[in-house]
Amino acid sequence: MLFNILKLRRTYKNVSRLRQIAIVLIKHGLGRFLEQINLDKYIPISKRLRSFGFYGVYLEKMVLAERTRLAFEELGPTFIKLGQLLSVRPDLVTETFANEFKKLQDMVPPFPFNEAKRIVETELKKPLDILFAKFEETPVAAASIAQVHRAELKDGPPVIVKVQRPDIEDVIETDINILYRVANLMLRYIPESRFFNPVGIVDEFSRSIRKEMDFLKEADNATRFQLNLRDSDFLYIPGVYYEYTTKRVLTMERLEGIRIDEFNKLKEEGFDCREIARRGAEAYLKQILEDGFFHADPHPGNIFVLSDGRLGLMDFGIVGRLTDEYREGVADTFIAIVNRDFDRLVEQYIRLGYVSEDVDIETFRNEFKVDLVDFLEPLYGKTLKQINVTEYIDTITSLALKHRLRIPSDLLFMNKALLTIEGLGRRLDPDFDFLSVAEPYALRLLRKRISPVWVYKRSRKDIRDFTDFMVSLPKQMRVILRKAIKDDLQLRLSHIGFDKFTRDLDRSTNRIAFSLIVAAIIIASSIVIHAGGEKFLFGYPALGVIGFLIAFVFGLWLIIAILRSGRL
Repeated sequence: MLFNILKLRRTYKNVSRLRQIAIVLIKHGLGRFLEQINLDKYIPISKRLRSFGFYGVYLEKMVLAERTRLAFEELGPTFIKLGQLLSVRPDLVTETFANEFKKLQDMVPPFPFNEAKRIVETELKKPLDILFAKFEETPVAAASIAQVHRAELKDGPPVIVKVQRPDIEDVIETDINILYRVANLMLRYIPESRFFNPVGIVDEFSRSIRKEMDFLKEADNATRFQLNLRDSDFLYIPGVYYEYTTKRVLTMERLEGIRIDEFNKLKEEGFDCREIARRGAEAYLKQILEDGFFHADPHPGNIFVLSDGRLGLMDFGIVGRLTDEYREGVADTFIAIVNRDFDRLVEQYIRLGYVSEDVDIETFRNEFKVDLVDFLEPLYGKTLKQINVTEYIDTITSLALKHRLRIPSDLLFMNKALLTIEGLGRRLDPDFDFLSVAEPYALRLLRKRISPVWVYKRSRKDIRDFTDFMVSLPKQMRVILRKAIKDDLQLRLSHIGFDKFTRDLDRSTNRIAFSLIVAAIIIASSIVIHAGGEKFLFGYPALGVIGFLIAFVFGLWLIIAILRSGRL
């Protein structure tokens, strides 16, 4: 009984939120999308009519990507985070949408101090004045998931306390359920969306945002960075106070320093901006190419120059991971580029699974090789300093879009991090040469790639995989033969787009039937009026006039429905 009540409550919340989402989408001119996935039933009549007025004409002047971004902003934390995730996935949403989603700001008004106090005391199970010697009521930063307060522990050290927004977990879980529903409807009614894998996008997003909401995972990320960078004399990771940390409250050492993008202030304090650019790039290259675990959100607000000249990192909710296979792929790619081995470069993209199943491999090999040659050949006559890393990565991403490649999110996070660091480096030092800084790390990766130890490990793995395949092959063949003998082999066929065809056919027949009814009412009303009789309304029989009014309303409704469909 309790389970049924909770299920009913959750369903009500989902429907209520879905109606709210539908209203916001049609407000920003996205009602056609709702109709395509059969969710237009959640749009109120008044909102449908409004979309035909001046407001709808005004929206047409804005590009679709901009309207989508504005809708995401209005829909709140979940959709803002989704847009930020998609901003690094131009391979899925196109560069136009990705660039527009980069404008999404994660700044929202702070929630009241009383709520923050209640959450901290509930999570840490002690009154605030016992936990902290000082706790500032006004937050220093507020975002969609949490806000940050300055505080001091009883024994003196200054800290920052990150407090999760009240009820944000319920809001995000409701939105994730709705996103799954929308993704499945897209697959059902918009077959071409299969290439973008909407369910996969929601899967990736749900994993990402759930990790970001768990502050214990963020604390573990910070601790891992401390371990990986323990020998670094330039990068500093603040410590975590685990006794003051839970899933919804995170307490970390407070860093006092200058934001890395406050260039004039850095110069006034006597810092060497050229050295900061070089060593900051080195720190990130070590994380990416050696550790395979890197800070994936290096915007200027998360990087500070400390008083001793070291760089301090903050906010470890978003991290990237590169497996040994991907780092080996980076090394192989580098070797292929150096040796101008374009065939091997193409094979790397295929081996790492970037090519989707519906792409013809041979056609891809030929066409992608031509584009790579056109792009890379001019670079061989340039020095490292002459190569623009930002332009290089953007071009590679454009080639991936052109050839419908599926790029893993961690590699795109890596691209984003490298582009951000390279941009900051050039602003700190106009003569900053990112590739010359990266060269030693790439060479070390190459030496490791061709070392006898690596060759031995790789050969052993390949032999083991081949052995497992040969052992399992007879068993799999027996299963197939047994099913063939028993006439138990099954062939599954799916009609792509058949549901959409059925829905459109039903809609068309309904409109025809509706039109016949309207015509019948008009004919009947005309007969009544011509028959004469008692005059009640405007000198005509009341029944005939009422019939015409009903026919007018129904006819107007039908015209609006046809116009909304966009198919006259």
